[in-house]
Amino acid sequence: MRKLEHSIIAELEDAVKSGSSERRVDTLRQVTNLFLNDGDRLSEDQIKVFDDVLCVLISRVESRARAELSHRLAPIDYAPFEVIQHLARDNEIEVAGAVLANSSRLRTSDLVEIATTRGQDHLLAISGRTNLPEAVTDVIVDRGERKVIRKLANNASAHFSETGYSTIVARAEADDELVEILGLRIDLPIKFLRDLLRRATDAVRARLAAIAPPELQQEISRILKTIASAAGDAGSPQRNFSRAEALAKLLKQHNELDDAAIIKFAGAGKIEEVAASLAVLNNAATDMMMRLLEGPRSDLILIPCKSAGLNWLAVETILSHRPLQQPISEQTLKLAWKDYGKLSTETAQRTLRFWQVHNKIEK
Repeated sequence: MRKLEHSIIAELEDAVKSGSSERRVDTLRQVTNLFLNDGDRLSEDQIKVFDDVLCVLISRVESRARAELSHRLAPIDYAPFEVIQHLARDNEIEVAGAVLANSSRLRTSDLVEIATTRGQDHLLAISGRTNLPEAVTDVIVDRGERKVIRKLANNASAHFSETGYSTIVARAEADDELVEILGLRIDLPIKFLRDLLRRATDAVRARLAAIAPPELQQEISRILKTIASAAGDAGSPQRNFSRAEALAKLLKQHNELDDAAIIKFAGAGKIEEVAASLAVLNNAATDMMMRLLEGPRSDLILIPCKSAGLNWLAVETILSHRPLQQPISEQTLKLAWKDYGKLSTETAQRTLRFWQVHNKIEK
């Protein structure tokens, strides 16, 4: 092995000094081949030699060569540790993807760090890993966009905490496909299945009842009967926001759901359109936004407005045109302006998520 070490290092020095990109890539392949041929018989010290050599080379080759190395090392349980660390944190998803999705050499702490600091493509790769722990899924549920969340929900071996389940069920409110994916998870606790079905449309409920495995069908049927019974006891029908929601979604699709559009809705007294706009911008329920707009507390309305990134003129127009018996006073408006300036977007978004998860607004 000592002769091999000297041979590898001599080859490496020649490749690095030569300045030839092709020579470095060729050396990388040769070293990788040597490792894959003998790696399962090497000691930790010997693997460390390969680790050091490969780390030098990957810092001096193009992303295509790093991606090739990633795909070759990702399935190997004894892959050099430091090389895997570098590849997993590569900004190019073509490089990091295979390792993030498959390498057993990544620790939970590595995955949490990468999920916290990298973009959606990296999250997507991590979301398909086998036996993802709760610490990792908590981060993905909080940061992931729709495509990522759906893949994570489809990962039958992923583990979720109470908070993770609460948050992902809340996010399913405006995503029928996610409702179906979650509804078919055997491990979804009954209380979250109940909450999920309450949020689902009639069409999604019917489809879930039809395609669910036998062990879930009976429970789904029981929950749907309870929901139907509760709706019958409530007496008065729910308000229909479908027209306002369709308009808000269309405006957003064309990048026109902005401050000007909301000012126009609010100024014209179109309260349902304002509620639907805030709902679409925050991925929240329209009836929740309507309860805020029609409620007594103007300060709570600042939360979804800040979360959606509205400017103060839009917020002021909303506050001044709410359907209340007494119009808002100048003093209250001035206080709201100060509070809105102090409120951070992060705090507003966190508060809104809490309301959605717990299905209630602060009293």
